Amino acid sequence: MKDALAIHRWLLAHQIHHEIVRLPRPMTGADELPETIPTAPARCVTVTVFEVAPRVGRELVVAVVSTLDRPPQPGVVGGLFGVRQARHAPAHVVNTATDYAAGLVSPLLLPRELPVLIDNRLRPDPDPMFTATGDRHTALALRAFDLLALLTGKTVDLRVPGHRAPLEAVAPRH
Repeated sequence: MKDALAIHRWLLAHQIHHEIVRLPRPMTGADELPETIPTAPARCVTVTVFEVAPRVGRELVVAVVSTLDRPPQPGVVGGLFGVRQARHAPAHVVNTATDYAAGLVSPLLLPRELPVLIDNRLRPDPDPMFTATGDRHTALALRAFDLLALLTGKTVDLRVPGHRAPLEAVAPRH
């Protein structure tokens, strides 16, 4: 299984400024990052692994990179593959497909053969983002710009179809 040390060494080899953050308490999943660090869910990047069953052929395992405040919906992921349904992968599938502990998957160092989808709402900026490292006791902090530059995968629109910003957000009332 990959862990904080593997990520740290890889980032050092690529001369990427980062910090391995020692957590005040162990976490069981990346969804606990905002309470553990503390930081906003929008600053926490997570990986959700889905099983997608196409109409023909065998099931496909897909990793989706997004922020905690905008988790990917199974129906949207399924729609990207032209199927009606996608489901969250069970822990043993996540462990095997990603080489990370389920719930603590980092978006870095994912296997090349694993299809990765990246939420197009992730934006490069100089502020730090936080993500799991595969280890219950640490998190990774690095600039959003660097994280996005390191991610490999296809950038996709993960918004729920028909879900639009309220009219006031587009054109404020007078």
